[in-house]
Amino acid sequence: MKNTKRFLVIAVMAIVVISLCATMFMSCDQEQDISIYLVPDKAEYTVGVCQLVQHVALDAATQGFVDALTEEMEAAGKKVTVDVQNASGDPAICSTIANKFVSSKYDLIMANATPALQAAANATLTIPVLGTSITEYGTALGVKDFTGTLGNNISGTSDCAPLDKQADMIFELIPTAKKVGILYCSSEANSKYQVEQVEKFIKQNHKDVTIVKKSFSDTNDLASVVSSFVGAVDAVYIPTDNTCANNAASINAILEPARIPVIAGEEGIAKGCGVATLSISYYDLGKVTGHMAAQILLGKNVALMPIEYASSTTYEYVASRCTALGITVPENYVAINE
Repeated sequence: MKNTKRFLVIAVMAIVVISLCATMFMSCDQEQDISIYLVPDKAEYTVGVCQLVQHVALDAATQGFVDALTEEMEAAGKKVTVDVQNASGDPAICSTIANKFVSSKYDLIMANATPALQAAANATLTIPVLGTSITEYGTALGVKDFTGTLGNNISGTSDCAPLDKQADMIFELIPTAKKVGILYCSSEANSKYQVEQVEKFIKQNHKDVTIVKKSFSDTNDLASVVSSFVGAVDAVYIPTDNTCANNAASINAILEPARIPVIAGEEGIAKGCGVATLSISYYDLGKVTGHMAAQILLGKNVALMPIEYASSTTYEYVASRCTALGITVPENYVAINE
């Protein structure tokens, strides 16, 4: 009996020791895992930029990134070469660009817009990747219960302006609106997120308003979808949608003659086809991303860096369209240069 008790005590102690050792080894493994994202110290670095498409907002973000990164690396006595590539709106080309950066062993990748980020995330699990012009990283990367830090080789900045305030703008500027159209590209994950949020805010605060939600899969059906708003809605909301931004002139050619005002998610779309926006500075957002990149190249671990956001937003309006439509603009709005 004594021998049995002694055996049980020894067995229990062994289990405790094994558990403690396992915990220590797991901790060491976790530290090892996170260390693989560190960039080795050297005199010269190469950074690749994958930009989804050329339009005002994304161009400004890329320029801000390059300016801030170059300035900070020069101040640290380091040289950095930035290779900027444009995917011409094609996610498949984003993948080709990202894979080229990885095979060339670039030190860091900046992904400008959601498809570019998704391509970079699929291309590498170790090279630091910074996104910019991304609305919501959990949605973009399929991360449930996203808390703000991904804990892997990906971080970056978000261009998400307060969507509840954008929804309220519709009724501040067009108080008689009873039917509101929402236009977005169904292939852009972050556009879907914004639409869901704005739709929710409108339903909560403007219960007598009918929402007419329309999406298009590519530019081939854009004109027919936009045309369906004519005679059916009093105003249209467009989120920060890259495809809409790249085709703002086409949207305007249909909605402006029909005297349908557009509230936009960002300045570029507002300038192209809208009357107003609550927007961030994409150049400043790019600078924040560039600062993060410099920190990573100089030794900071990307896995520990939370997603950063624009420090301020500005209510902006397009004076010519507001005047033509008889829209009274509050004093806190700033006119966009046309």
